[in-house]
Order: sequence, then structure tokens, then C-alpha cells
Amino acid sequence: MSAEAADREAATSSRPCTPPQTCWFEFLLEESLLEKHLRKPCPDPAPVQLIVQFLEQASKPSVNEQNQVQPPPDNKRNRILKLLALKVAAHLKWDLDILEKSLSVPVLNMLLNELLCISKVPPGTKHVDMDLTTLPPTTAMAILLYNRWAIRTIVQSSFPVKQAKPGPPQLSVMNQVQQEKELTENILKVLKEQAADSILVLEAALKLNKDLYVHTMRTLDLLAMEPGMVNGETESSAAGLKIKTEEVHCQVCYDLGAAYFQQGSTNAAAYENAREKFFRTKELMAEIGSLSLHCTIDEKRLAGYCQACDVLVPSDSTSQQLTPYSQVHICLRSGSYQEVIQIFIEDNFTFSLPVQFRQSVLRELFQKAQQGNEALDEICFKICACNTVRDILEGRTISVQFNQLLFLRPNKEKIDFLLEVCSRSINLEKASESLKGNMAAFLKNVCLGLEDLQYVFMISSHELFITLLKDEERKLLVDQMRKRSPRINLCINPVTSFYDIPASASVNIGQLEHQLILSVDPWRIRQILIELHGMTSERQFWTVSNKWEVPSVYSGVILGIKDSLTRDLVYILMAKGLHCSVVKDFPHAKQLFAACLELVTEFSPKLRQVMLNEMLLLDIHTHEAGVGQSGERPPSDLISRVRGYLEMRLPDIPLRQVVAEECVAFMLNWRENEYLTLQVPAFLLQNNPYVKLGQLLAATCKELPGPKESRRTAKDLWEVVVQICSVSNQHKRGNDGRISLIKQRESTLGIMYRSELLSFIKKLREPLVLTVILSLFVKLHNVREDIVNDITAEHISIWPSSIPNLQSVDFEAVAITVKELVRYTLSINPNNHSWLIIQADIFFATNQYSAALHYYLQAGAVCSDFFNKAVPPDVYTDQVIKRMIKCCSLLNCHTQVAILCQFLREIDYKTAFKSLQEQNSHDAMDSYYDYIWDVTILEYLTYLHHKRGETDKRQIAIKAIGQTELNASNPEEVLQLAAQRRKKKFLQAMAKLYF
Repeated sequence: MSAEAADREAATSSRPCTPPQTCWFEFLLEESLLEKHLRKPCPDPAPVQLIVQFLEQASKPSVNEQNQVQPPPDNKRNRILKLLALKVAAHLKWDLDILEKSLSVPVLNMLLNELLCISKVPPGTKHVDMDLTTLPPTTAMAILLYNRWAIRTIVQSSFPVKQAKPGPPQLSVMNQVQQEKELTENILKVLKEQAADSILVLEAALKLNKDLYVHTMRTLDLLAMEPGMVNGETESSAAGLKIKTEEVHCQVCYDLGAAYFQQGSTNAAAYENAREKFFRTKELMAEIGSLSLHCTIDEKRLAGYCQACDVLVPSDSTSQQLTPYSQVHICLRSGSYQEVIQIFIEDNFTFSLPVQFRQSVLRELFQKAQQGNEALDEICFKICACNTVRDILEGRTISVQFNQLLFLRPNKEKIDFLLEVCSRSINLEKASESLKGNMAAFLKNVCLGLEDLQYVFMISSHELFITLLKDEERKLLVDQMRKRSPRINLCINPVTSFYDIPASASVNIGQLEHQLILSVDPWRIRQILIELHGMTSERQFWTVSNKWEVPSVYSGVILGIKDSLTRDLVYILMAKGLHCSVVKDFPHAKQLFAACLELVTEFSPKLRQVMLNEMLLLDIHTHEAGVGQSGERPPSDLISRVRGYLEMRLPDIPLRQVVAEECVAFMLNWRENEYLTLQVPAFLLQNNPYVKLGQLLAATCKELPGPKESRRTAKDLWEVVVQICSVSNQHKRGNDGRISLIKQRESTLGIMYRSELLSFIKKLREPLVLTVILSLFVKLHNVREDIVNDITAEHISIWPSSIPNLQSVDFEAVAITVKELVRYTLSINPNNHSWLIIQADIFFATNQYSAALHYYLQAGAVCSDFFNKAVPPDVYTDQVIKRMIKCCSLLNCHTQVAILCQFLREIDYKTAFKSLQEQNSHDAMDSYYDYIWDVTILEYLTYLHHKRGETDKRQIAIKAIGQTELNASNPEEVLQLAAQRRKKKFLQAMAKLYF
């Protein structure tokens, strides 16, 4: 070694290996000490942090002399930084498990693209079009690494991720997180589009029969040299870290298997490919052994995948060769639940199925049973019994679920099955004393929990019970039973004559009344009443339950029936039918009403019509709660029956008001405006206030597109509603002789009470009808003299603008009605921007500015795809923007005020400048400058910060002005696009703060 070289090495070795005061990555860059740093036992910063920092610095955009943002330059420094990032990854042996765990998707995407670039992969060429067999080994390996990462990232993105608990909202952090999230989503979108090509590339890799090489720190250094100095070494078969063919195939098979398995949810055939790849992975791992450096596979996860594939893709072998998992899965799919029970009973002896798996099967069956499959109730109990016996044998506690299923409704079949499971789950000759003790304690507890002695004797006389419990224990159990019920004479041996003792008549009547309360089967109800009337003729059995309620208009007719049995039966059938209708048990309600109709048809035409009316109402409710919710029109027969009811003129028929309400609401909801407007008989309009109201609403909706002078019906509707909301004044002389004025809230001046009108409106769902009636009440609210802030609404111009006698209107009740109507309409459709604006105006008028901003922003969000499109100008009118400005001003968010001033058709500079002068601002201030597109406001900000000596904020404002897209020389389209982009970002940021 020359003296000069020795001096250089001594000087290098004497230098510190850690950076003193300078930035560590600059230190590594200048001193070329990366390898020494990585050889440390615990390098700080860690290798993955180095990759992130190197790539961040290399991709950092530059700013030219005109303060314009430029792409990162392709200079020597940035190329060295990218090379250093690749060398750190090479130090980690390109282990994707480590890299994926520590690097974000955008960073790892950048790293692997740099690897492709330095490995001479032609840019723009599809990997699937390249022949891996003819490529240099390091180039082929780079392509495999990239495509392996692509499908692994797609698979990983399909897993649910637990969201981190958000801290206090910080706009700058939220923007950074949002940008990274958007970048990740864009990369994932591209990867998913190329997924099929990536799979083809990896499938082609399985056909390679040669070893591959991956870049090391040395080969990367060689590539960084001048081309003449490399001498082709990096392209020879001996350059880099050698990866055996078996290791490559093993890793690729595993990644392909995971990709196919993920596709299996939409393509069942993919599970077969996944199974093939996973089992090939197991074979290759057995060949490679534990000596592999490159092939790192989670064996537990692989075993889980294989087990799942065994279940999802059963082989052609016989069922005896299948695993218990596969057998259970096949039985569940085919509905062979009895076989599942047998497998569980056998498993109680072998303990091969995990408890969690057995519980998941029970949960799945319970869910199916709760969805209406009553045939599964017995299966659920049997599975639960099997699981409970397994828990007992392993020393766990009994579940509450089992206690409910057994003790709430015990029967002979359940006890027989439970004893069978217990007997088949324990081998008394080989079982340990602890197992026997657990089983004996379980049987004793079951006996103590049962109230029916018949079931107790079934258990106590069983061979298993007699074998497990000694005589002393059985006598102790008898004593415990005596203490629980002193009147019971319990013997160790069953006394069958005990069960032959007949019950008294009063006990039988009580039991029958109990059954009468619970039953919803009309024929069973009839049978019980016949038995009860046969026992006693002194009781009125329609009074048994105080929950049986029949409307007073009906009860007088029903209680006038002379025959007591028929009276009880009609009353109870109608009461139970009405109750079932209220709780939306429509099938049982229909059965009860049909039986009642058949009964009364024989003797009472009046009650027959009553039942027909109630069945019509039931059919309306059934349709509205069922297919009507999805927009399916009712059958023509139902519409004809509704018309028939409205036109009915039978005298002396008791009618419920709610039936008329529902019928008119039904016609309005299904847009039968033609009938209500033109075909309703005149006598109906005079006698039925709901038909009158429905006719006016239908006619107003029909005339909305017409000229203003043709809206006579709108004026008629206005007068009707004003009259309903008017109060009647009464004079009363007090004790002191003075006359005082009393306002009667619920006036009888109108065609109905205000509460009845509100109840009727809450049965409507048609958007246009709701909008019309809501705009009417908003207009009525606005005509009062002391109103400060008007509420805006759609179609508000069709109503009169004044009322002759303002004092007669109860404006307090009108304000309450408006709030209730808005709350109801938003429950029907929370995405109607017109209704959201009304709600916002109400909050604005009542000085609730934060809530008002919430609804103003929500109104804009729902009609612009969360501000990704421009908000229509008829939604964000100048009045709405000015109210948002006032809300922000009163909340001391002055920078938001200045930004919103730009939204007006003519920018309000006076308000913007005045708000920016405020120093006590509660918003993010300079963080919002990126959302300002008006150069005049930005120049004023620059002046203001210069005047105050706020250098940092002045620089932020100058940077915002210097953006090229705000240059006044740009075409109008560019300036509008810049403004629209800033509007979108600002409104989205506001929404995140106020939603």
C-alpha cells in the first residue's frame, strides 16, 4: 500500500462514525460512511428510516427564482440519494416482509421503480411482454420483486385495517395525511388494473429453471460507475446475491396463492388455484429446509391458508379422509345439520375442533334462525348442548345462552338429547376423576334448575346420573329440592302416580287464560274460548288482558253483540290483530282480521264493513313497509280499494279517522294526483277534511310548472292552512272586573286541528308534496312583522306575501311546526339540499352558528359529490354565502370569512380586508392561505404581515401569490380551474371541521 493510500485510510478511520451537528443524511452522503453505519449492531437511524429520508430528499421539488415550484432535478446529488436508498434495501436483502412492514406504499413504489430503472428494465414496456428466460438474472429478479410486491399490496389492501384514534384536528397534518391517502389509493388503482399482468409474470417465473441474482451493495456501486468501468460484470451470471430456483419458486407460489385466495370471494374457481399453489409451497419448503436466506414465509399463516383451502375446495377422496373442518363446512353448505350434530358429539370425545370454531358455527345458525328460519331452533339447541358439554368437560362455565334455551322452554325431547350427548361424550371406564366430577356437577345443576318434576326424574333415573353420583350425593340433592319447594314429596325413585293428580278447575281456567293471552292463532283462540265458556258462564273473557284495546268507535258495536262467546271472540281477534299491525307483525294480523271478517259476515253487515276497512289499512301498511320502500308501485287492486273507501257512502258505519288519513296519504305518496284533482266526488270534499287537503296539495303540485296567475289552488291551500294555524280569541272577566284576552291554541276555525295536520303530513313521503307543504309553512313563518332573518325554501314565491289579520295567526305554533317538519323531512331524505338549507337557516335565525355552518356545508356536499364537483349556484346563492360569512365571523374564524368573500359573485373586499385585520382569530389563519385565489387579497395579506413585522406569515402569503396558476396573464380557463380547485379543498377542509 502506498504512503498516500495509508494516510487516506488512517484519516478516514479517525473520522467520527456519527454526525456531529450536521444532518445525518448529508453526513452519510458526503463521507460515504453508509456501509459502516449499517454494520453497527443497532444503527440509529434504522435502515428503513434511511430509505424514507433518502427518497424524500431525492423527490423534493425545487423552487426557481420566480418562486415557482419545479419537479425534482435529475442532478448528481439526487441520483446518489436514490442509489443510497437502493443500497440500504440491498443491505436488507430485499426482504419484502421488512420493507412492507416499515415503508408506506408510495415510498416502496418509488424504491422498486428505481430498482427497475437501475436494472435496465426498459421504461414503458409491459413486464408481461418480456421473456424472463432471455433477461439478465438481476433484471429478471427486479421484475419479479416488483410484481410480487404488486399482488402482495393488493391482497393486503383487502384486509380490514383498524383506524388509529384521531388526535385534535390540525389542518396541516390532516392535509398531509389526506395527500398520502390519495396517493396510496391512486397507486392501488394502477396496481389492481395491472393485477392480471402481474399474475402472468409470476406464473411465467415458475417455468424458469435457472438461478437468479439480486443486486447487492457492490453490484449497485458497479452500476453507478461509468459504463466503461463495469466490464459487463453486473450482467454475468456470477454478479449479486444468488437466489436458488427452488427459493424463487417457493416465494412466488406463496404470493400467487394469496392472490388467488383473495380472488376466491368473487370467483370460486380461484380457490382451486390457491390450493395448488399453497400445497406446492409446502413441498418446496420441505425441500429447501431451514437453510434458506431469501425465502421467508410465515408457516403458521401458510398452514391457515392450507386449512381454509381444504374446507373450501374438498378433494375427491371419501368423507372419511376429510378433516373435521371440511366435513362441517360441507354439511353446513348442504343443510345436513344432523350430521354436524353428530360430528360435534364425536368431537366431544376427541377434542379435535377448537372451541372458537364450534361457537362460530352456532352463531351462524342462530343468525339464520333469527332471520325467520324457525326450523333451525331445534338445531341451535342441539349444537348449543354439544358445545356446553364440551365446555363442562374442559372445566369452563355454562353459557347464559344454554340456560335460556333449556330452562325457559324445557321439554322431553331436549332432556333426552342432553342425556344422550352427556353419555356419548364420556368414557366412564377411562375418564379421570375430574372429568367425572365436572359431569356430575353439571347434571346436578340441571336438576336444580328445572321446575317440572317429570324432567328431574328423567335425569335422576338415568344410568349416567346413577353411576356418577353416590347415594349420599343423591340424598343431598333431594334435600335441596325439598328446601326449594317444601310441598313437593320427592322420592329418589320416580312415583308415576304423582303425575296423575288432576288439577283444579281454577288452575285450568288460569292456564287457559294464559294461553289465550299468548296465542295469535285464530283457531286456537276460538278453541280456548269455547273451553273457557264451557267451564264458566260468569266471566267476560275480553277483559282478561288490559293490553287488548279496541277503538271506542268499534267497541260500542262489538260489545252490543248478545252472544257472549261471539262477543269475546270478535273483540279479542280485533284487538290482537290491531296489536300485531302496530308491531308490524303483518302476517299474523292478516290471519286474525280474516278470521274476524269471516265470523262477522254471518250476522253483522256493519262489522263486516269495519273489518274490510281495517284490512284495507293493513294492506296499505304491509305494502309501505315492504316493497313500497324500494319504490315498487302498489297493485292496481289496492289503489281501487282505496278509491272505493274514499267514495263510500254507507250510513251508520263507524269510521276511524286514521283510515281516511292513510288513504289520502297513500294516494299522494304514489302520485295519484289526477284522481285527487279531477275525479274526487264533491260530497267527499265537503265531508272529509283529509280529502279536501289532499285535493289542494295534489292540485298545487300539478300546477307548479305553470304560470303564476294559474295558481289559484295554491292560494286556496294557503288560506286553509292559515285558518288551521289561526287562534280564536275569547274574552274573560276576571275577579277584579277586568276583561282579559285568552288565545285558544287548538282552534276549531279550520277544517282540522294543527296537531291533526302535522300528524297527516308525517304520513307523507313524496318529495314534491313535502317540499310544497314545507315551503308554505316557511312563507307563513316569514310574513310575521318582527322577523329578522328570513328562511329560504323552494317554490316559496307561489304563496301570498301578506295576511289580512296577522294577530289571528299563532306564529309560535308555526315556528314549532316548521322545525318539526324539517326534522321529519330530513329523516325521509337526509340528502335533500333544499331541506338542508332550510334547517341551516333555522339554526342561523336562532343564533346557532356552528350548527348552521354544518348544514350549509352538508347541503353543498350532497349535491357536489363532497365538493369534488362545483356546487350549483342555486344552492350556494349569495344569500347563503353571506350567511356562512356571518357565521364564521361570529365564531371568530376571520380567515375563513376572507376566503368565503371570494365565493360571492362580486368579491366583497371590504369585508375580507376587515376580517383579515382581526388578530384574535380562532381558525388556522396562515394554513388557509393556500385556499385564496384572489391576488388582491393575497397582496393585502402580504402588506398586512409586513406592517405587523410577521416575516414568516408574509413569506407564506408571498409563496401563495407566486403560484403559476394564479398568474393574471393566464387564460381565463386556467384561472377558473385554479379557483375551483381551491374552492374544493377549502370546502372539504371546512366539512371535516364541522361534520
